[in-house]
Amino acid sequence: MSGLLLDTHVLLWLLTDHHSLGPQTRARITGEVVSVSAVSLWEIEIKRSTGKLTLSGDAQSGLAQAIAESGVRELPLRWDHLSTYSNVQLPQRDPFDRLLLAQASSERLDFVTADRQILGVDIGGVYDARD
Repeated sequence: MSGLLLDTHVLLWLLTDHHSLGPQTRARITGEVVSVSAVSLWEIEIKRSTGKLTLSGDAQSGLAQAIAESGVRELPLRWDHLSTYSNVQLPQRDPFDRLLLAQASSERLDFVTADRQILGVDIGGVYDARD
């Protein structure tokens, strides 16, 4: 694997310096190429617009700038990611999680999450963000 892909909540933890982000994960983020998916930005916007996610005024207006300043690279959603989508089997049917895992697999990136449902599935290259 050659870098990291952050789950949506891990991206938010990184941008807010949240205490749940573990020391090993922080070290990996500092030392490796880190990607954030366009899928995560889409998920944030959908959750924000439906009231499932509340961002402060500064966080909402400055999200794109904060991501750019954080040094992570943007990973667009491509056709080859979609062809991997059907191979991702998860107990929940969250399309965002499946798309992110498909991207990580296609790009050979380690996936960093704290989602217990994802961590509970035997998928290589998935790491707990709390470590």
